[in-house]
Amino acid sequence: MKYKRILLKLSGEALMGERQYGIDPKRLAEYAAEIKEIHDKGVEIAIVIGGGNIFRGVAGASNGMDRVQGDYMGMLATVINGMALQGALEEAGMQTRLQTALKIEAIAEPYIKRRATRHLEKGRIVIFGAGTGNPYFTTDTAAVLRGIEVDADVILKGTRVDGVYTADPEKDTNAIKFDNITFEDVLAKGLNVMDTTAFTLSQENKLPIIVFDMNKPGNLLKVCEGATVGTTVTI
Repeated sequence: MKYKRILLKLSGEALMGERQYGIDPKRLAEYAAEIKEIHDKGVEIAIVIGGGNIFRGVAGASNGMDRVQGDYMGMLATVINGMALQGALEEAGMQTRLQTALKIEAIAEPYIKRRATRHLEKGRIVIFGAGTGNPYFTTDTAAVLRGIEVDADVILKGTRVDGVYTADPEKDTNAIKFDNITFEDVLAKGLNVMDTTAFTLSQENKLPIIVFDMNKPGNLLKVCEGATVGTTVTI
């Protein structure tokens, strides 16, 4: 395996499957099967998941809600998703721990770097919920931050698009996909990989990002093996 320890970033919307909102148990089971493939090969796995399928703070703020309140609601949505994913992973036979940046001791451990690292060393899958614990920061930023803290080899951003393109491939049929691209080129071309805070944090800490289609069976394993899947962003 090319990568020993990964930080997998999943969007909340990915859990909707074919639904308009909420969580699709079928999609959860599919993701659990994909994750089990790499877990069985010894990859240490940390996961950050968004909350957009339940609530999005920015959308709430645009409708007149207080932004800080909205962001905290979004953080709680990520905890719900984390619990759902935890259940699916354990159903598939893996040991997990859910750690949250906000204290919710009845259902999750508080985030402690050393404890998270120890769980990973023991082969447990660690799910990080509640983002960074601070408003105005996205779950992309939380993913990069946690990835740096637990010394992950790479950030794997699982999306429904199979990489980074010159334009949105769902809107522009002439969009060209990059197999490899540098952080500088992404910024120069104005491409959308992650929000600027997350992207800059990753660049400064020389932590590569791979954007790939998580919904295609076998892709996660191929990425961890080092195959050319999706787009790799490096220094």
